[in-house]
Amino acid sequence: MELLVGTTNAGKLAEIEAVLKGLPIQIVPLSSLGGYPEVIEDGKSFEENALKKARTLADFSGILTLADDSGLEVEALGGAPGVHSARYSGEDADDARNNEKLLQALTGLPREQRQARFVCVLALCLPTSGARREWLFRAECEGWIAFAPRGKNGFGYDPLFFYPPFGKTFGEVDRETKGRVSHRGKALRKLAQALPSLLPLLR
Repeated sequence: MELLVGTTNAGKLAEIEAVLKGLPIQIVPLSSLGGYPEVIEDGKSFEENALKKARTLADFSGILTLADDSGLEVEALGGAPGVHSARYSGEDADDARNNEKLLQALTGLPREQRQARFVCVLALCLPTSGARREWLFRAECEGWIAFAPRGKNGFGYDPLFFYPPFGKTFGEVDRETKGRVSHRGKALRKLAQALPSLLPLLR
Protein backbone atom coordinates (compact mmCIF):
# COMPACT_ATOMS: atom_id res chain seq x y z
CA MET A 1 0.00 0.00 0.00
CA GLU A 2 1.20 3.48 -0.86
CA LEU A 3 1.57 6.04 1.91
CA LEU A 4 2.16 9.68 1.06
CA VAL A 5 4.31 11.37 3.69
CA GLY A 6 3.30 15.01 3.82
CA THR A 7 6.60 16.66 4.57
CA THR A 8 9.52 18.11 2.63
CA ASN A 9 11.75 17.95 5.72
CA ALA A 10 14.42 15.35 4.94
CA GLY A 11 15.06 14.70 8.64
CA LYS A 12 11.43 13.93 9.36
CA LEU A 13 11.12 11.73 6.26
CA ALA A 14 14.17 9.70 7.28
CA GLU A 15 12.77 9.15 10.79
CA ILE A 16 9.42 8.02 9.37
CA GLU A 17 11.01 5.65 6.85
CA ALA A 18 13.21 4.11 9.56
CA VAL A 19 10.26 3.22 11.81
CA LEU A 20 7.88 2.00 9.09
CA LYS A 21 10.40 0.09 6.96
CA GLY A 22 9.24 -3.34 8.18
CA LEU A 23 5.60 -2.80 7.23
CA PRO A 24 3.91 -3.54 3.86
CA ILE A 25 3.94 0.17 3.02
CA GLN A 26 5.51 1.96 0.07
CA ILE A 27 6.55 5.44 1.16
CA VAL A 28 5.72 8.19 -1.35
CA PRO A 29 7.68 11.39 -0.59
CA LEU A 30 5.76 14.62 -1.02
CA SER A 31 8.58 15.95 -3.20
CA SER A 32 7.75 13.29 -5.80
CA LEU A 33 4.39 14.92 -6.51
CA GLY A 34 4.21 17.94 -8.76
CA GLY A 35 2.08 20.94 -7.97
CA TYR A 36 0.99 19.84 -4.51
CA PRO A 37 -0.92 22.48 -2.55
CA GLU A 38 0.75 24.54 0.15
CA VAL A 39 -1.13 24.07 3.40
CA ILE A 40 -1.42 27.10 5.69
CA GLU A 41 -0.86 25.85 9.23
CA ASP A 42 -3.28 28.22 10.98
CA GLY A 43 -4.76 25.79 13.51
CA LYS A 44 -4.76 26.46 17.22
CA SER A 45 -3.40 23.03 18.08
CA PHE A 46 -0.99 20.45 16.71
CA GLU A 47 -3.99 18.18 16.07
CA GLU A 48 -5.75 20.79 13.92
CA ASN A 49 -2.67 21.46 11.81
CA ALA A 50 -1.79 17.78 11.33
CA LEU A 51 -5.34 16.93 10.25
CA LYS A 52 -5.55 19.89 7.88
CA LYS A 53 -2.34 18.83 6.15
CA ALA A 54 -3.30 15.17 5.97
CA ARG A 55 -6.82 15.86 4.63
CA THR A 56 -5.63 18.35 2.01
CA LEU A 57 -2.81 16.17 0.70
CA ALA A 58 -4.87 12.96 0.79
CA ASP A 59 -7.58 14.58 -1.33
CA PHE A 60 -4.96 16.03 -3.70
CA SER A 61 -3.05 12.77 -4.17
CA GLY A 62 -5.91 10.29 -3.88
CA ILE A 63 -3.88 8.03 -1.58
CA LEU A 64 -3.48 7.36 2.10
CA THR A 65 -1.56 10.25 3.65
CA LEU A 66 0.46 10.75 6.82
CA ALA A 67 1.14 14.28 8.03
CA ASP A 68 2.47 15.62 11.28
CA ASP A 69 2.62 18.78 13.25
CA SER A 70 5.19 19.05 15.95
CA GLY A 71 6.85 21.68 18.01
CA LEU A 72 8.39 22.80 21.25
CA GLU A 73 6.46 23.98 24.31
CA VAL A 74 8.44 25.92 26.93
CA GLU A 75 6.72 26.26 30.30
CA ALA A 76 8.27 29.63 31.18
CA LEU A 77 6.90 31.03 27.90
CA GLY A 78 3.35 29.83 28.48
CA GLY A 79 3.76 26.98 26.02
CA ALA A 80 5.40 29.06 23.28
CA PRO A 81 6.58 28.64 20.61
CA GLY A 82 4.07 25.76 20.36
CA VAL A 83 2.28 25.54 17.00
CA HIS A 84 4.42 28.47 15.82
CA SER A 85 7.69 26.60 16.42
CA ALA A 86 8.78 26.52 12.77
CA ARG A 87 8.02 30.24 12.30
CA TYR A 88 8.96 31.46 15.76
CA SER A 89 11.37 34.12 14.48
CA GLY A 90 9.15 35.25 11.60
CA GLU A 91 7.93 34.11 8.19
CA ASP A 92 11.52 33.86 6.93
CA ALA A 93 12.57 31.86 9.99
CA ASP A 94 15.29 29.25 9.96
CA ASP A 95 16.61 26.96 12.69
CA ALA A 96 19.42 29.29 13.72
CA ARG A 97 17.18 32.35 14.09
CA ASN A 98 14.54 30.35 15.96
CA ASN A 99 17.12 29.02 18.40
CA GLU A 100 18.59 32.47 18.89
CA LYS A 101 15.17 33.97 19.66
CA LEU A 102 14.40 31.19 22.13
CA LEU A 103 17.67 31.73 24.00
CA GLN A 104 17.00 35.45 24.17
CA ALA A 105 13.51 34.84 25.55
CA LEU A 106 14.97 32.69 28.34
CA THR A 107 17.88 34.98 29.18
CA GLY A 108 18.61 34.98 32.91
CA LEU A 109 16.36 32.04 33.76
CA PRO A 110 18.01 29.29 35.82
CA ARG A 111 17.98 25.60 34.92
CA GLU A 112 14.86 24.83 36.99
CA GLN A 113 12.81 27.38 35.02
CA ARG A 114 13.76 26.08 31.58
CA GLN A 115 11.49 23.02 31.42
CA ALA A 116 10.23 22.17 27.97
CA ARG A 117 8.61 19.39 26.00
CA PHE A 118 8.60 18.35 22.37
CA VAL A 119 5.14 17.40 21.06
CA CYS A 120 4.32 15.45 17.91
CA VAL A 121 0.88 14.68 16.49
CA LEU A 122 0.60 12.36 13.49
CA ALA A 123 -2.55 12.36 11.37
CA LEU A 124 -3.30 9.41 9.08
CA CYS A 125 -6.02 10.15 6.56
CA LEU A 126 -7.80 8.49 3.66
CA PRO A 127 -8.95 10.67 0.74
CA THR A 128 -12.62 11.56 0.46
CA SER A 129 -12.85 9.51 -2.74
CA GLY A 130 -13.45 6.70 -0.29
CA ALA A 131 -14.98 6.91 3.17
CA ARG A 132 -13.34 9.71 5.17
CA ARG A 133 -11.37 7.93 7.84
CA GLU A 134 -8.64 9.45 9.95
CA TRP A 135 -6.60 8.63 13.01
CA LEU A 136 -4.42 10.68 15.36
CA PHE A 137 -1.30 9.62 17.28
CA ARG A 138 0.21 11.99 19.87
CA ALA A 139 3.39 11.73 21.90
CA GLU A 140 5.62 14.01 23.99
CA CYS A 141 9.20 14.12 25.25
CA GLU A 142 10.19 16.06 28.37
CA GLY A 143 13.45 17.95 28.83
CA TRP A 144 14.79 21.47 29.32
CA ILE A 145 16.36 24.22 27.26
CA ALA A 146 20.14 24.40 27.38
CA PHE A 147 21.99 27.71 27.80
CA ALA A 148 23.67 27.42 24.38
CA PRO A 149 23.40 25.14 21.33
CA ARG A 150 25.23 21.84 21.71
CA GLY A 151 25.83 19.34 18.91
CA LYS A 152 25.43 19.41 15.14
CA ASN A 153 22.95 16.55 14.69
CA GLY A 154 19.22 16.70 14.19
CA PHE A 155 17.33 19.78 13.15
CA GLY A 156 15.07 22.48 14.57
CA TYR A 157 15.54 22.97 18.31
CA ASP A 158 17.49 19.72 18.80
CA PRO A 159 20.78 21.48 19.74
CA LEU A 160 18.97 23.30 22.57
CA PHE A 161 16.76 20.47 23.85
CA PHE A 162 18.57 18.82 26.76
CA TYR A 163 17.29 15.31 27.53
CA PRO A 164 18.24 14.43 31.15
CA PRO A 165 18.42 10.61 30.79
CA PHE A 166 21.09 11.06 28.10
CA GLY A 167 22.85 13.97 29.79
CA LYS A 168 23.02 15.50 26.32
CA THR A 169 20.99 17.57 23.90
CA PHE A 170 19.28 15.91 20.96
CA GLY A 171 21.87 17.67 18.80
CA GLU A 172 24.60 15.58 20.45
CA VAL A 173 23.14 12.15 19.72
CA ASP A 174 22.62 10.25 16.47
CA ARG A 175 19.24 9.84 14.78
CA GLU A 176 18.74 6.26 15.98
CA THR A 177 19.45 7.13 19.61
CA LYS A 178 17.17 10.17 19.46
CA GLY A 179 14.43 8.17 17.75
CA ARG A 180 14.17 5.76 20.67
CA VAL A 181 12.92 8.48 23.00
CA SER A 182 11.83 11.44 20.86
CA HIS A 183 8.29 12.74 20.52
CA ARG A 184 8.19 11.75 16.84
CA GLY A 185 9.76 8.36 17.49
CA LYS A 186 7.14 7.58 20.14
CA ALA A 187 4.27 8.75 17.92
CA LEU A 188 5.61 6.73 14.99
CA ARG A 189 5.83 3.59 17.09
CA LYS A 190 2.20 4.09 18.10
CA LEU A 191 1.36 4.35 14.40
CA ALA A 192 3.46 1.30 13.52
CA GLN A 193 1.75 -0.74 16.23
CA ALA A 194 -1.70 0.33 15.01
CA LEU A 195 -1.12 -0.07 11.27
CA PRO A 196 -1.38 -3.89 11.02
CA SER A 197 -4.90 -3.79 12.43
CA LEU A 198 -5.78 -0.71 10.35
CA LEU A 199 -4.55 -2.03 6.99
CA PRO A 200 -7.72 -4.03 6.24
CA LEU A 201 -9.72 -0.81 6.72
CA LEU A 202 -7.44 1.15 4.40
CA ARG A 203 -7.73 -0.98 1.26
